[in-house]
Amino acid sequence: MKIEQVAVQLFTLRDHIKTAGDYDASLRKVAEIGYKSVQVSGPRPVSEKEIAELCAKHGLTINSSHESSDLILEEPAKAVANLDALGCEHTAYPFPKGVDFGSESAVDAFIEKLNAAGKVLAEAGKTLAYHNHNHEFRKLGGEVILDRIYRKTDPKYLQGEPDTYWIQIGGGNPEAWCRKLAGRLPLLHLKDFRTTEDNKPTFAEIGNGVLDFKAIVAAAEASGCQWFIVEQDACPGDPFDSLAQSFRYIRDNLVS
Repeated sequence: MKIEQVAVQLFTLRDHIKTAGDYDASLRKVAEIGYKSVQVSGPRPVSEKEIAELCAKHGLTINSSHESSDLILEEPAKAVANLDALGCEHTAYPFPKGVDFGSESAVDAFIEKLNAAGKVLAEAGKTLAYHNHNHEFRKLGGEVILDRIYRKTDPKYLQGEPDTYWIQIGGGNPEAWCRKLAGRLPLLHLKDFRTTEDNKPTFAEIGNGVLDFKAIVAAAEASGCQWFIVEQDACPGDPFDSLAQSFRYIRDNLVS
């Protein structure tokens, strides 16, 4: 993994990108930490074209986005237009909104919509990936739902954006999932896991938790991962401090 492949998921900074001025200032801070790329997610107080211009101003590439769940499934052509304006190839379906994971028919209908949306994106030269949480580690018909999602979609139309924290929470193995998605893994969310003093799971800066990121990154690289995206859903203090801690750990321990 090269340092240029390490990115920030802007959802981490969602409370700091609500206005155009804040977006500009936050991107400046991200670049000052040392990151070279971002994944666009969270508030968009300006147009996609203006976001691309702000990123370019600070020397940041946009590797991917999280378009809204409804937009991807119901208006995939608009998702393509947004990616064109952002100047990136990849987006990820962010959250299984309103899906009844206890119903095989509901899950299969959802999977069909994902595949259909991915086809629209693929025909436009874009890639749709799937961002998991822990919901997808429930079993349905004797099969883990995330396995079902990938089994019943065409790899040309649905790629993976596994999230290391949520895989762990769901009872899966992040390294094993990176290997399982060989050839289908353009994006990876790096997110550490730790247990609090009162025995509750929580998010952690990369290196401050228990996940074996050397093994995870090696597996992801072997599977063809292009972008390693740092995300921390909740931070103990200033999220820029957490992103800086994660960056330093990655720079000093994981990059080649």
